[in-house]
Amino acid sequence: MKVVIFAGGLGTRLSEETIMRPKPMVEIGGKPILWHIMKIYERHGFNEFIICLGYKGYMIKEYFMNYFMYNSDLTVDLSTNSSSIHQTKSEAFKITMVDTGLHTMTAGRLQKVREHIGNETFMLTYGDGVSDIDLTSLYSFHKSHGKIATMTSIQPPGRFGSLDIENNSLVTEFIEKPKGDGFWINGGFFVLEPQVFDYLPEDSTDIMWEQDPLKKMATSNQLMAYKHYGFWKCMDHLRDKTALDELWNSNSAKWKMWK
Repeated sequence: MKVVIFAGGLGTRLSEETIMRPKPMVEIGGKPILWHIMKIYERHGFNEFIICLGYKGYMIKEYFMNYFMYNSDLTVDLSTNSSSIHQTKSEAFKITMVDTGLHTMTAGRLQKVREHIGNETFMLTYGDGVSDIDLTSLYSFHKSHGKIATMTSIQPPGRFGSLDIENNSLVTEFIEKPKGDGFWINGGFFVLEPQVFDYLPEDSTDIMWEQDPLKKMATSNQLMAYKHYGFWKCMDHLRDKTALDELWNSNSAKWKMWK
């Protein structure tokens, strides 16, 4: 099954990093967050990717074009300009990288890779969020309900800590950043049928996937939510990158489900 990844945005809220590289190439533990996302999918047997490029997309192309060499043991004979591979640590990824435009909105990016998806069920996610989601369970859930779209939903933590206060004003418990106000939000990690393209205009350049298409599917009773109660984090700001780095460096990265 093919996995489409949105990787073309400007990443302006992470400008400290994205002034030099596209957001999906910002590193967590020495590897681009895009690599981490792909490893999550690989863990569940999904290793064919379609990456929607945009801002500084050439850097993503260059990374994967040279990936095999960077992750292999080599002998280079300069006298004959030849080389031989001894051992490789490269993943078995098959990656299609498509330039979907600098300012194209997400629905337009998806529309531009339609020919590479074909007429089959596919997955879709964003190039800036990691999770310990069980993708096998997500896929099974999608196939069980018969609708054309499944969206993973998550409950983000609250912005502030909360207090459990008794009537006498005694604080009995402090909960740091509990779950939010009960609402579920879009956490990415979609499973989709090709019929979702019926909800995309032929020219979707200025249309957000998260707005008109998803709203129309919801109105048509074709959008289901898969509730994920585990770890999920989006890298929106520098503090998010720092937090993810700290988790990785302390061996506490819950999204790392591979060996």
